[in-house]
Amino acid sequence: MIARLLGLAALVLMACAQASSYEAPLPHELSTDADMCRWLDCRSVMPEADAFSPRKGQPRYVEAWRTVNGERKTIGYVYLSTDVADIPAYSGKPVVTLVGMDRAGTIRGVRILKHSEPILLVGIPEQKLVDFVRQYLGHPAGTRFELGKADGDYVPMDAISGATVTLIAQNQLISRTSYEIAKQVGIIKPQPKPQAVFTTDTTTRSWEQLVDEGSVGHLKVSPGDVGEADSGQPYLDLYFGYLNTPAIGKSLLGTPAWEALMATLKPGEHALFVVSNGSGSFKGSGFVRGGIYDRIQVKQDRDSYTFRDSDYMNLYSLKAAGAPSFRESGIFILRDHSFSAAWPWAFNFLGNRRDANNEKTFVNFESEYWLPAHYLQGGRPAVERPDAPWLKAWKGKPVEIAVFAALLLFTLGFYALRDRWERRSRRSDKRWISWPKTTMWVISIGFIGFWQMAQPSVTQLLTLIHAPFDGWRWGLFLSDPLIFLFWIFIAISLLLWGRGLFCGWLCPFGSLSELLYKIGGRLGLARWQFKLPKPLHDKLKWLKYAVFIGLVAASFHSMVLAEQLAEIEPFKTTFLVGIWNRSWPFVLFVTTIFGLSLFTERPYCKYLCPLGAGLGLPSRLRLNGLKRKAECGPCKACAVGCGSQAIAADGRIDPMECLLCLDCMVMYYDDHACPPLARERKRRERDGLPATAIGKDGYFIPIKEVH
Repeated sequence: MIARLLGLAALVLMACAQASSYEAPLPHELSTDADMCRWLDCRSVMPEADAFSPRKGQPRYVEAWRTVNGERKTIGYVYLSTDVADIPAYSGKPVVTLVGMDRAGTIRGVRILKHSEPILLVGIPEQKLVDFVRQYLGHPAGTRFELGKADGDYVPMDAISGATVTLIAQNQLISRTSYEIAKQVGIIKPQPKPQAVFTTDTTTRSWEQLVDEGSVGHLKVSPGDVGEADSGQPYLDLYFGYLNTPAIGKSLLGTPAWEALMATLKPGEHALFVVSNGSGSFKGSGFVRGGIYDRIQVKQDRDSYTFRDSDYMNLYSLKAAGAPSFRESGIFILRDHSFSAAWPWAFNFLGNRRDANNEKTFVNFESEYWLPAHYLQGGRPAVERPDAPWLKAWKGKPVEIAVFAALLLFTLGFYALRDRWERRSRRSDKRWISWPKTTMWVISIGFIGFWQMAQPSVTQLLTLIHAPFDGWRWGLFLSDPLIFLFWIFIAISLLLWGRGLFCGWLCPFGSLSELLYKIGGRLGLARWQFKLPKPLHDKLKWLKYAVFIGLVAASFHSMVLAEQLAEIEPFKTTFLVGIWNRSWPFVLFVTTIFGLSLFTERPYCKYLCPLGAGLGLPSRLRLNGLKRKAECGPCKACAVGCGSQAIAADGRIDPMECLLCLDCMVMYYDDHACPPLARERKRRERDGLPATAIGKDGYFIPIKEVH
């Protein structure tokens, strides 16, 4: 009955989980049709406009027009963020955003079209992201935004607690794309950097030497990266480099060809070579249709540089010793005085990836290039690089991270020394264990759950399961420091002792559920508190494993579907959003669980939690289990008091269900509570024999006669 009620509530929640722009379908034609505003409501970000141009420029944008006295005037510009930059958010996918700015470069409208952030599906209300992006309105293109308090020329932004990584990515997206478009239409003039001055080094180097020293950059894209079947060869195995440097240019082209190339360049122009093998092409077909090589870009700081057919020169061969042959090659001329070879830059390849639903998305592959210092007079200039989003997240909460790490270490240390606390305790007095554990529950609920919102979720476990197939992204796993540390703790404790240390001691929702049960007993509800009959419990406990397996299966069909179904977890409603900020199905589900928790111990943990099930399956491989005696099977004293009902009829403890409360281990050493020990104690008292210490095997140490 309990499982049916909880399951029904979960199904209602799943039906209500779909957010308006979460994985919202966008027209396939949107990425190719020149008439972008045919497929999008461009007036939503430029309401004063009455017409819009076809896409222009590279990166692409449309002009917003308004007819005044019969004359059509350009009043602003509208662009799609993915036409300009592909900056992944927490999900690993970009937040597709439509942005409008006026002719002065002031941002007039921002609209979220599509996102893949699970936190905004099942945690934080999507309206909060809508409210967040409104803060960009009225600011000029290229403004540097910063979450929270900002210094210098940064504009402070009110953040959304629990969605820091998403917001950092969105800040980078709006700042970078608005700058690119403003530069494209002439609102912002690029600031040239000092040009590189080369040393007199003209030593000829082999291909291997050039690659090893970084003079030749490398970018490799596998078929899987673009959603294609493995063909036995890379999709793109690409090498590139800067040719103006005498030693590099002469090594690659030969002295006569290099000198002829340099003679064609005007001051401030730069020659780059690109060669590749593989099943894909870095040239694409855009240069045939519109004269633009739309697959490749060079990026330096905020500036992006593209190439037209007039910037291309044939490259027939490489002269460097040991240089392999290539299927595709070319020399590209970068004609922009704002670019400087003395500073680092990146070569960017824009590919098309098809997902499981055969939908095409754009994905960027990037490789950094910086001339070795010995080619530059004075060496490389000092460069202050912006912190990666995940690093900003770690730097933003040093105290919280230190406190949380200390809590995890204390928990590991306390449990590792559990034997001494078990021996000091009695069934009638468990304070050596119960007081620290209750303290950890309170800290877990208040600090980890409600304040830091670091409740682990089955969606993170699904991401870990998919990592070998989708690629391991350290930035994604490091983006939430407390969650990252929590999963390290879970991995260590799972290997040593099974799921119980996390589930029974530090899981915020599990701690809240059990604390409610304890409070209910103290408030006079003990007479109505109950456990399900063991035969019924042994059947219903498998429900959570079915839920977990169902989520894993769904994730391989569609991660979006799995994230929606994962709303069976009540963690987001409890900690991330708040029960008063959600619709009635979520409230009903959580209050039902809390209500049942007053009368039966951890109902959700026992019967529905997919995270607990996912951690329970490998718990059978733990290195250390709880101790048992030969009499534990027929005795059943521990089984009667086991709140998680994890002790079988033969006395074995099921590590998949055990929450390591240690009640059975207190009895293990208690010579007044453990029946075998109690009988031996009474026999010795009756026979006038001394009560020796209890050994690690749970029995009195035998008395040895001394002759």
